[in-house]
Amino acid sequence: MSSTSSASAPALSFDQNGPQDEATSLARLLETSTTILRQAIDLVEDGLTSDDQLSIQSNYIPGSTIGKHLRHARDHFALLLEVVSQPPPHVLNYDKRARNVPMENSRTAARDALNDCIAQLQQVVPQAKWSGPITLHAITPFPQAMETTFGRELWFAGLHAIHHWSMVRVIAGELGIKMEDSFGFAPSTLVYKASKPKM
Repeated sequence: MSSTSSASAPALSFDQNGPQDEATSLARLLETSTTILRQAIDLVEDGLTSDDQLSIQSNYIPGSTIGKHLRHARDHFALLLEVVSQPPPHVLNYDKRARNVPMENSRTAARDALNDCIAQLQQVVPQAKWSGPITLHAITPFPQAMETTFGRELWFAGLHAIHHWSMVRVIAGELGIKMEDSFGFAPSTLVYKASKPKM
């Protein structure tokens, strides 16, 4: 097949049932991203009982707080959405983040920032292209530049958030905060657990 014909072919992604079109892929990623962020909102609204719990430092993960993890994970979504909302070329740098912002210390600010991020996802994702090109700049610790796509980075933002939710779970455990059973588990883990016969 020539490069011209392959470049014009519609981009496909795959799930366990085979190929799916870009719109379906993005709709599923939007649903997953929204669910992940809503877990954090539920924690802030129903799990935490004081603003102080957002900023208490972990004994097991030095320097970590629930608020910092919520902010850091939300930033990845926000930075990606900001980049693709601008005219191309799209250049993304996850290292450009604000720190010590209100959502790290205030449940109201955290809830509002997370809800704003969901609203932005719902506005931007349906208009985006799964295969929309993005140049990612990163420090690893050396400067790197690599080509990626919007679909891949939205998928990454969700998995990145789950990774941080698992650390939030550790800190919440230290504080005696009860967590929803699915909080901090990857979707693949939840699917696997659901497929196992009940003992």
